[in-house]
Amino acid sequence: MALGPQFRRPTLLAATLALVVTVGASPARADRCEDTAKELKNQIDGIKISVNTGNMIYLTHPAAKELSLGCRGRNYSVELYAKADRKPKPQFFDLIAAAGAIVFTIPKPDALTGTSRCIKRMGLLRGDKISMRFRRLNMECTRTKTEASIVVTRGKDE
Repeated sequence: MALGPQFRRPTLLAATLALVVTVGASPARADRCEDTAKELKNQIDGIKISVNTGNMIYLTHPAAKELSLGCRGRNYSVELYAKADRKPKPQFFDLIAAAGAIVFTIPKPDALTGTSRCIKRMGLLRGDKISMRFRRLNMECTRTKTEASIVVTRGKDE
């Protein structure tokens, strides 16, 4: 009977040591949202990462007044938000198309078509808030007297 407990101690110690070595040796894995933000920074000229606050990463670019990347909401997996002047310039559309293509892994021409269609639909007949779906993306465009904004999301189940 004395051999049982003495034999278990070295085995338990070895198992614990192996677990500590395995966990300690594994490289630290960054968040998927941070990886996406770094990819945006590397592939689009002019984008800078300014602030990272949990589920939101705020970005800056000369073509947009505000630009942010949100991760893991209740109804969506990734969110791209951008704000510009009331009548956005073509550089703004190119920025959102390039960012949307990277974030949502769709072709850039499709992202450009969807974002420009959403923003250009706002007006006298349809109002200042448009919600639409394009290529499995949810787009919501709003405008005020001085600014226009777009939120592009993809649902968690898609």
